[in-house]
Amino acid sequence: MSTMTISLPAATEHDPYYGKYISQVPEKDVLAALENQIEDAIKMLRAIPESKAGHRYAPGKWSIREVVGHLIDAERVFAYRAMRFGRNDATDLPGFDENKYVPAGGFDARTLADLASEWEHVRRANLAMFRGFPAEAWGRRGNANAAPITVRALAWIIAGHGLHHMKLIRERYLA
Repeated sequence: MSTMTISLPAATEHDPYYGKYISQVPEKDVLAALENQIEDAIKMLRAIPESKAGHRYAPGKWSIREVVGHLIDAERVFAYRAMRFGRNDATDLPGFDENKYVPAGGFDARTLADLASEWEHVRRANLAMFRGFPAEAWGRRGNANAAPITVRALAWIIAGHGLHHMKLIRERYLA
């Protein structure tokens, strides 16, 4: 298991689009950030009554359950990319269309508690994978969605993407 600190990626390690997620992470170590988010996110999600889990803050927007489903899907995609590149497989990987994934996921047919539990399991599994990477894996890169990216950047994107959507749930869905 890794005990090293995985610092911020350089701007050259990812598409500029992802900077908006990476910049939201307050920790100096992505492994700590990924770990710290678990308790906060689960506490917040478990406090939301199921009667509010289908709430959409505006027409055409995802429900809270769909946002959590999106977090699960996106984390799996980013982690899969990190696993491939971390294992020294630089095969170009395609993008994904979250606007097709969410409706196909059927997340509103599930309980928020079930989705929160799945998100926690996915996060813990990904954290174990990241902790197991040797030092040289973090700088490995590949192309995903037609853009170069490193394993380090993918871990930071997962952390920032999670923070971004939890903040949206707090500010737009629960306010």
